[in-house]
Amino acid sequence: MSIRRTLPVLAALLLSAGTMLAQNEQPVDPTPPKGITVDEIIRKFVDKETQFAKARESYTYRQTAKVQTLDGDTVTGEYQNVTDIDFDPQSGRRLEHVVFAPQSTLENGGISMSKEDYDMIRSIMPFVMTNQTVNEYQIHYVGQQKVDELDTYVFDVAPKAIEKGKVYFQGRVWVDNKDLQIVMTKGRQVPEVHASKKNQQENLFPPFTTWREQVDGVYWFPTYSRADDTLHFQMQDVHIREIVKYTNYKRFGSNVKITYDGHEIDKNEKGAAQQQPGQQPQSGQSPPPAQRPPQ
Repeated sequence: MSIRRTLPVLAALLLSAGTMLAQNEQPVDPTPPKGITVDEIIRKFVDKETQFAKARESYTYRQTAKVQTLDGDTVTGEYQNVTDIDFDPQSGRRLEHVVFAPQSTLENGGISMSKEDYDMIRSIMPFVMTNQTVNEYQIHYVGQQKVDELDTYVFDVAPKAIEKGKVYFQGRVWVDNKDLQIVMTKGRQVPEVHASKKNQQENLFPPFTTWREQVDGVYWFPTYSRADDTLHFQMQDVHIREIVKYTNYKRFGSNVKITYDGHEIDKNEKGAAQQQPGQQPQSGQSPPPAQRPPQ
């Protein structure tokens, strides 16, 4: 999030309020896992995430983002965007169709959306670690933790190095100990740009949490992300609130093949073609609890 130098600033990010999930977290148990090594867990969950990343490319869904600047409880500026992620039925190419995008008023609060802010919404909040990106990160085993109804392995993740022009996730991920897939992430986008001299453009990002749900009976899809924090710009502190929702996941086309652990999944298996995520939280409500649906 970049700040304008010519205007006074107040700040806040995104859409509906909603309290943080993880209220039913148990303390982290640092005991090593039993019957499997940490390296094996990392290798397996990265393989599963790689499969998921490929499978998600064959799903249509709606992404709803709202960024707000606030003064107390008063919204002083707002950016909204609703985009349908779809396919061209003729070519099968991925399409992004904007269905709602009113004029942004974030400038009224003295800030503006930067390219990195759009990157954060697009790729960092729904963070996925794959075989193509795993070597960019340090992965540290923290322990085991029960979160709501899930038993998870907990890892801290940070980039090994910062390559110019790229953005990275830094924070913590929770991996379901049965499906070996990420079910929750907490962290922030890096790098940030802090002003070292007067009138230098700053680019700061709030910490966020992203929750996933098992949409198709196989993969855990990001469905709700939320950030709410005060960013400390050189000129002024800015309170930010962001909420991104991912809804209406549906598999596209009869010719698309989805694999899991090397086996092709029938498109009707466990309702994969039609099943949608659980009801999304309304303003003032909590995100859905992390839980495995009935088998």
